[in-house]
Amino acid sequence: MRNGAAGLFSITPFYNPATFSVRRIAGATSFAALTYLGFDAVTTLAEEVKNPRKNVLLAAVGVCLFTGLFGGLLVYLGQLVWPDYTSFPNMDTAFIDVTGRVGGPLLLQATAMLLVVANIGAGLTSQVGAARLLFGMGRENVLPSRVFARLHPVHKTPDVNVILLGILAFVGAQFLSYELTAEILNFGAFLGFMGVNAAVFWQFWVRRRPGHKRNLVLDMILPILGFLFCGVIWLGLASPAKIAGSIWLAAGVLVVGARTNWYRRPLRLPNPSIYE
Repeated sequence: MRNGAAGLFSITPFYNPATFSVRRIAGATSFAALTYLGFDAVTTLAEEVKNPRKNVLLAAVGVCLFTGLFGGLLVYLGQLVWPDYTSFPNMDTAFIDVTGRVGGPLLLQATAMLLVVANIGAGLTSQVGAARLLFGMGRENVLPSRVFARLHPVHKTPDVNVILLGILAFVGAQFLSYELTAEILNFGAFLGFMGVNAAVFWQFWVRRRPGHKRNLVLDMILPILGFLFCGVIWLGLASPAKIAGSIWLAAGVLVVGARTNWYRRPLRLPNPSIYE
């Protein structure tokens, strides 16, 4: 190391007065948050887990902590190794280039192979999680139940949903850039995160179920801060993502409205026997 152990410690990766910009940080945070979307996908598999009340919580929080700590450490070290981000040969392969500078061609090739394997695993996990989410929506009659709530007679998996998502992912990859796709996903993700924080505040601070003692920090301050934080990032998304997300949101409101007589009755299962 050129600077010895002291070279491992610097505040420049966190704050550089020459390049610091709140707007750029908000935009970058929305992309970084895409890494965390897998943590909530694991909750869609609750019906497949033993003791889901405990284990799903541990899995979701564990993924967040592990990814946050080690992902942050890798980015921090990468910034120390390659401080000038504008000099990367290709921004899409920036992390691989950093490993090449650290360990030479061998580490660069090994990292590239690991990323390919990791992306395949992440894609399969996302596909399974989304398929289970569609299954739940079909079972609750939000989507047509005979299609989306169908289970394979042998494997008991939502096979139609898995195939449909595979087709949509392939077609989308041919026409949408990573940046636009990420921001469209983040439109729904951050809107959902805002809804979760608002629901916590409403249920535990405003309504306060019988026997629950209000906690100023957990029931009010943290949910409000979480809502505001997600709201700032959500507002910072690009206009195309907001337009596409708003159209999709409006379509969802119309579909649910049509199935609930414009919100005058709850969603009902048309034929419960198909899930047995």
